Amino acid sequence: MPMLDVECGSIYYQVKGEGTPIIFIHPPLLTSTNFLYQLEYLSKRYKVITFDIRGHGKSVYSKQAITYSLIVNDIVNLLDYLGVEKVFICGYSTGGSILLEFLLTHPSRVLGGIVISGMSEVKDLYLKQRISLAVRLANKKAISFLTLAISWGNSKTRQVFKKLYKDASYGDIRNIQQYYNYSLHYNCTSRLHKIKSPVLLVFGTKDKAFHEYARLLHEKLPNNKLVFLEKEKHQIPTKAADKLNGKIVEFIQNQYKN
Repeated sequence: MPMLDVECGSIYYQVKGEGTPIIFIHPPLLTSTNFLYQLEYLSKRYKVITFDIRGHGKSVYSKQAITYSLIVNDIVNLLDYLGVEKVFICGYSTGGSILLEFLLTHPSRVLGGIVISGMSEVKDLYLKQRISLAVRLANKKAISFLTLAISWGNSKTRQVFKKLYKDASYGDIRNIQQYYNYSLHYNCTSRLHKIKSPVLLVFGTKDKAFHEYARLLHEKLPNNKLVFLEKEKHQIPTKAADKLNGKIVEFIQNQYKN
């Protein structure tokens, strides 16, 4: 099992394929397994890198509290270890916020960004309440229920549910809770104008709670393309994998044409 030692911890990672590198960032509680369709399909033409954030999945518990800057540093260390100079970076949901932080702090390492159902801040009451509930449920008594609900919500088939649930169950509730809690307070909206890298924004037409975030990112990011996937909800990597994979390939190809 490939592991990379980082300060006060170790992270699990996978690399599959050759060519232009793409790395994926998962949201709280879930793991790199959330990108199983991207790993399988995109690795036929690109080098796909996935990893479990500290205290999630097969990565060990982190004595350092989970912050976005800590996760960004882990990504940089992983890229350095793999000998990857520049990368396309993709973040799903809360992972999209980490992607934005990476674009702001390490622009020289980026070929482009892909935000899937993501946000630059948590500003509406509905999302704040959902994340706050997840923070409260990330305890010994309720974590199994939370893991089941989120794994099921992100699954298209029973087989995928079993994979997501199994790997998510390995996580440490302390780091999971820290990740959720940090996302409540993160806000990079006022800095979005500083991001010069090309960014693809992918949202579902049925994910109406996130349309406000889609419009905000589209308005504030200097170099972006906003795509709405018809009849799709929030869980795009697993439930609309074919559509997403096609948009990612198109986005990467367009960057090399420009």
